[in-house]
Amino acid sequence: MSDTRVQARGGRLQMPRSRGAASGFLLILLGAWGALIPFIGPYFDFAFTPDTEWTWTMARGWLEVLPGVATVLGGLLLLASSNRATAMLGGWLTVLAGAWFVVGRALAGPLAIGDVGTPVAATETNRVWLELTYFYGLGALIIFFGAVALGRLSVRSVRDVAYAERPAYAGRPVAAAAQPQPAPSEEVTEIQPTGERPRRSWRDMFAGGGGHRPAHR
Repeated sequence: MSDTRVQARGGRLQMPRSRGAASGFLLILLGAWGALIPFIGPYFDFAFTPDTEWTWTMARGWLEVLPGVATVLGGLLLLASSNRATAMLGGWLTVLAGAWFVVGRALAGPLAIGDVGTPVAATETNRVWLELTYFYGLGALIIFFGAVALGRLSVRSVRDVAYAERPAYAGRPVAAAAQPQPAPSEEVTEIQPTGERPRRSWRDMFAGGGGHRPAHR
């Protein structure tokens, strides 16, 4: 019997999409927060200076929008890809973006990319909360979920093996034309008609004694 199980395209790189789906979804949310909060935070007095809505600065672009967009992109790769290499690329992209959220402010001066301003906070607690949710805490969360995703992707489980070696025709009907047809037989069988008497020659009909006359009903 021939083996109907074949290696899927990509071999060992194939995996179920659900492997990085949860981490990818959370990273998309975190990246969207990091990229949008500097522009919508002033609506509810939760911002750095300048505390005006939808104000673009070079520092915000480099230190908040760029890593936020990179996190969203990496999360999308984790969420949608069934290729292990592509998903791991997304995971590393999120880890790097999270690290940039953490260290970007310290490197802003030497790199001459501007200053994000100061927290608009009345108390020290509010200032610390702003620092964490805009940069340090946000970056740490992104690094954590990105590392979790990379850890899951680095392990090839039994489920991954079963997915990569799934039957080639699972769930698909086999076409009638593809089914093997029986080979035609070379023997010729003579078929005699049923219900008919065999013909008798004229000699049998007129021969006396030796022949058998047909019975009359």
